[in-house]
Amino acid sequence: MTALRDTVRRRAGQGAGDRTDHAGRAVHQPYTYARAELVEPDWRRFPGWAHVTEAQWRDAQWQRAHCVKNIRGLRAVVGGLLAESFYADLAADQERLATMSMLLPPQMLNTIAPAADPAGFTDAFFADPVRRYMLPVASDRDPDWPSHPRSERDSLHEAEMWVVEGLTHRYPTKVLAELLSTCPQYCGHCTRMDLVGNSTPQVDKHRLLLKPVDRQDKMIDYLRRSPGVRDVVVSGGDVANVPWRQLESFLMRLLDIETVRDIRLATKALAGLPQHWLQPAVVEGLERVARTAARRGVNLAIHTHVNHAQSVTPLVAEAARTALAVGVRDVRNQGVLLRGVNTTPAALLDLCFALQGEANILPYYFYLCDMIPHAEHWRIAVWEAQDLQHAIMGYLPGYATPRIICDVPYVGKRWVHQVAEYDRELGVSYWTKNYLAGAERADPAADLDRRYPYYDPITTLPEPGRAFWRAHPDHHA
Repeated sequence: MTALRDTVRRRAGQGAGDRTDHAGRAVHQPYTYARAELVEPDWRRFPGWAHVTEAQWRDAQWQRAHCVKNIRGLRAVVGGLLAESFYADLAADQERLATMSMLLPPQMLNTIAPAADPAGFTDAFFADPVRRYMLPVASDRDPDWPSHPRSERDSLHEAEMWVVEGLTHRYPTKVLAELLSTCPQYCGHCTRMDLVGNSTPQVDKHRLLLKPVDRQDKMIDYLRRSPGVRDVVVSGGDVANVPWRQLESFLMRLLDIETVRDIRLATKALAGLPQHWLQPAVVEGLERVARTAARRGVNLAIHTHVNHAQSVTPLVAEAARTALAVGVRDVRNQGVLLRGVNTTPAALLDLCFALQGEANILPYYFYLCDMIPHAEHWRIAVWEAQDLQHAIMGYLPGYATPRIICDVPYVGKRWVHQVAEYDRELGVSYWTKNYLAGAERADPAADLDRRYPYYDPITTLPEPGRAFWRAHPDHHA
């Protein structure tokens, strides 16, 4: 069983944290912690992997070579366990709605329906929280509002803030370096769906035009000329798809820039393909980078992206602990709040305890799902996020209690309780900021008094609000 199912019992009836009130009535704790050890689901339950050895499973190249990229590949793994109706639902989504192409490493697919009875496998697979965001189907999508009227392909306007191709200078002291536009796995809710991955019938993806070496040269040159930048997030895509020698060379060049004091490596592959981060050549190279960073007083961290406790397995914990053992200062998680995946207090706390308590991964941020097309069924309202933040307080150590974040277009990360004004009926929140971002730095008309809107999913609004949007779909706050 997975960590999640091991802990479900704590919420059924009386638990260790229950008590009685002054009148003798039973009072139940909303959540009672019970430790559960991590377990790697048995991949041999899938017909297509019935004869896969542990050595093969731990091999990063085997994992990459056997990724599921289409319905035919899913059939080859799952065989007759899934009903034809599921494949039809999946095909409809791929043809009409999906903004990301299908790409699941065996490690990621293996955490879906980890212990389902073969007789009820289709129902368990369909309802599975990891499946809901890694392998969306047409019936998942909101039938009335699949996209918010204010949704955009590049909802955070990162490309508008490129100072050179792939380098987003959004915050005064921080930049995002997108080294490439591919990942070992593609998530349905990807905020960079306009750039990352293969084109789909709905989305003709943008492309990085420079050669990788030229792009990196321009990034390094800009950072050398920008002493106010101290923090570099190295991302993509996913840095696990950058050939290690090339990535190590880029990181060593960053470490040569005296004003760079923080480097963060962004990789969902720590969870989706931990085998990559356990390869001897990668471990040895990471140790070289970590030692150089420590010698130069630079904080080196890995940021990963885990959205559900089922994805936290012993291999993921091993990869995280290995990175820490070779000198990486922190391994942190930046998840995304996704309805049907992790937006209950129990699901979120299960995940945080699996990360922090069992895998040495620090729960850091949980973002509201960004306003990209066809994402409304995943998104939650700001008020729901505020309720979640309140509900998880007090259970985890303070340093491991994640902040719930709204990434507001043209503003950046804001704790959900930092909203300046909030119209709950129309689902419009307004946010302010304390710095000029991106192109604003060269705009003489820019100021710090502007309020920036963010929009709740229309299905979360009261009926008057829904009626307003039906009548005014082009409304701008």
